[in-house]
Amino acid sequence: MDVQIVLFPETKVAAIEHRGSPSLEHDTVRKLVAWKLENGLRDPLKYRSYGVHYTDPRTTPPSEHRVDFCLSIEEDVGQNPYGITNKVLRGGRCARARDVGARSNNQAAAYLYEQWLPRSGESLGDFPMFFHYVNVGPSVREEEMITDVYLPLK
Repeated sequence: MDVQIVLFPETKVAAIEHRGSPSLEHDTVRKLVAWKLENGLRDPLKYRSYGVHYTDPRTTPPSEHRVDFCLSIEEDVGQNPYGITNKVLRGGRCARARDVGARSNNQAAAYLYEQWLPRSGESLGDFPMFFHYVNVGPSVREEEMITDVYLPLK
């Protein structure tokens, strides 16, 4: 798997927090999508989709699972009924690897953390692993899903 060290820019995001079972993540994401559409934020190159993964769903009890789903923005998020808030993805050095396929089985995330990191001589940074969902939407088939995985480094 191809891993690159990149400088990720600090990125302002609109975020919704998901707490609980990974099987319910889609319900949380739908709220972010509804907010996005109501605010006319449709350009996927300008308003990029991210997930900040605080826990590993493979090893974390479902009740303790935690992820923020985000959309890069330029303006502050105003009051809204969806629970969308302002957050920032920290900038800095990251290892980046691309996964192609179903997002429920992200091979790049496992590879970066379990294989690449121990052999790299690098140390984990103080921000969770995050994903850039390169292509999103109902017309994207699972086998065509592209996700860039970022592992923050010191």
